[in-house]
Parts: sequence; structure tokens; C-alpha cells
Amino acid sequence: MNKHILVTGGNGQLGTSLRARLSDAVFTDVNELDITDESAVFKFVQDKQIDTIVNCAAFTAVDKAEDCLDLATKINVDGPRNLAKTGAKIIHISTDYVFDGKGYKPYTPSDEAKPVSVYGQTKLAGEQAVMQYADNYVIIRTAWLYSQYGNNFMKTMQRLGAEKESISVVSDQIGTPTFAGDLADAICKILPQMTPKTSGVYHFTNEGVCSWYDFAHKIMDLSKLPCLVKPIPSSAYPTKAKRPYYSVLDKSKIKEVFGIQIEHWETGLKKCLEK
Repeated sequence: MNKHILVTGGNGQLGTSLRARLSDAVFTDVNELDITDESAVFKFVQDKQIDTIVNCAAFTAVDKAEDCLDLATKINVDGPRNLAKTGAKIIHISTDYVFDGKGYKPYTPSDEAKPVSVYGQTKLAGEQAVMQYADNYVIIRTAWLYSQYGNNFMKTMQRLGAEKESISVVSDQIGTPTFAGDLADAICKILPQMTPKTSGVYHFTNEGVCSWYDFAHKIMDLSKLPCLVKPIPSSAYPTKAKRPYYSVLDKSKIKEVFGIQIEHWETGLKKCLEK
């Protein structure tokens, strides 16, 4: 059944997590398929008889995107548009950064998107391109993704925790960490249920709410690292791109439509650390 599924961004955290679950799907990274090349995308999809695409490819360097608008646009907007134009069913991964983070209650998929960074703007434009060209699509906004693969916050904290006696982490940005393995499981559950009627924007993160400081603290605790984590305000750690201060996502739609159960972020973190 999976032979006609294409997973782009196959070497990223989510793509790698999907490899173990969709063993006979076709996985590509930029070396095998450049999603910004429309004719290459069409030829690939036709030659391999692809009927479903899971697009995990993205330009995710949030600060770098501020200086690389053209490249971020190519990957985050043109790429999804090319994939959606093939006529295949598509699951497209998006981000909590489409919101400005000025709210105080979890964002629903229908809340107004107001990105405050180039990364967020290009990801929102990518969503709009998918909606415009695909007949059967699921857009999944997620947040704070980590796994046992690649570079991510959890692995950075473990490395710093082993090297340093103390570190400072921002405590005034609030959201929810997401274990890529849990998102991969959700995607596998959605794939066979996709119809034009289920097309829409959905939210998926683990359950619960925390700050980056809380997340770092729990990583040290569960990894049994003696490193002291100190809370600091975002103003003490300036970054090129603005981040949303509050980007908790409301998951009720994805649970209702696709019957997905979601675990608490601490459970996800424990699972990931065991791996």
C-alpha cells in the first residue's frame, strides 16, 4: 500500500522517523529530488506512480531565513506548490510560527495567522499554495519538534548539560514540545483516512504546555545531568528573527476528525530518551 507514497525531506527528523513506519514508501532528500524544480517533481511523481506525498522538506533555520528570503521562499512556498500541482494527495507539515504569539489561549486551526518572521511568512504562503492547488490535502502545523535524529533542542541541551555546570534558557516563550515519533505515528493514522472531505488545516503537538526553560530543565532531569538551568527573559537572548511568545496549539480538530490520541510532552520526551 505504501509503494506509491513519497516522503520529501526524508533525511530530516520527521522524515527519518517515518522511515521506520513506512518502510516501502519512497524517501527523497534534496539530492534525489529538488522540490523547487517543477518539471523534476512532475517527472518523479509520474515515473514512480506516486499518489500520496508527505512533505517534510522545509527551510527551518528561523534566524537565517531573515537574510535568505529567496531560498526560504523557494523551499517553503514554491516546493509545496509544485508538489500540490501534481494532483497527488498531500500531507504538508507547517508550523506554530504562522501565529504572532500575542494570544493567551491555544490557537485553533481557524484562528487568524499573523507571522512575525520570514520563516513564518514563507510557511504560511506554503500552506496557501497547497490549499490552492491540491484537492485532497492535510496541512499539519506542529511545534518545537525534537527526536533522537539530527540537530534539535533536546540534543543540544544534552550536549551542553554534559559540558557545562550551568546554562541559561528563555522562560517567557510558551508552547509545547513535539516528539517527532508521535507526529510520525499520527501521520500514519491519517494517511488511509484522507478524502477531499477531510481536507483542511490541523494542529498536532504533544499535550501540555511549558516554556523552553521548563523543557530544558526536564531534559536535564530525565537525562540525569547535574547541569543547572537558569531562566532568562527573551530580551537577554536577542535573536535575528522574532519568535511568538505564546504558540500553544489546540489539537481538538485532529483528534475528532482522525481519531488520534495524543500523549503528554513529558511522556514523549521519556520515549525519545529511551531510544
